[in-house]
Amino acid sequence: MVIITSNRTREVHDAIRRRCLYHWVDYPDAVRERAILTLRAPQVPEALSAQVVAFVQKLRTGDYFKLPGVAETIDWAAALAALDARELEPAAVDETLGVLLKYQDDIAKLRGAEAARLVAETKAA
Repeated sequence: MVIITSNRTREVHDAIRRRCLYHWVDYPDAVRERAILTLRAPQVPEALSAQVVAFVQKLRTGDYFKLPGVAETIDWAAALAALDARELEPAAVDETLGVLLKYQDDIAKLRGAEAARLVAETKAA
């Protein structure tokens, strides 16, 4: 038995594909992701943690090449906390997008007005 995991589509020969069982794991909902973040990054203030998860959940509804996973949520929250952020601010988001997104085109698409809009929506919720 061989288990293959991947976050991306891979070209696999039809003979191998016929012998595979596929199981897709979706992103966790906000409550579950917040619990994971609390467990994995306890140094992140509660208010910031809630805003980070809400921001990432909203971001995942967008059209980006690679959406951030839970690992990126954890890393981003920890980076913001290390910069002494207590809540999301557009400038801090812009400065740390490289932790959250892995492709320059995605970063450029989100930086600036779009990031500020998502921050505002996150705070209003």
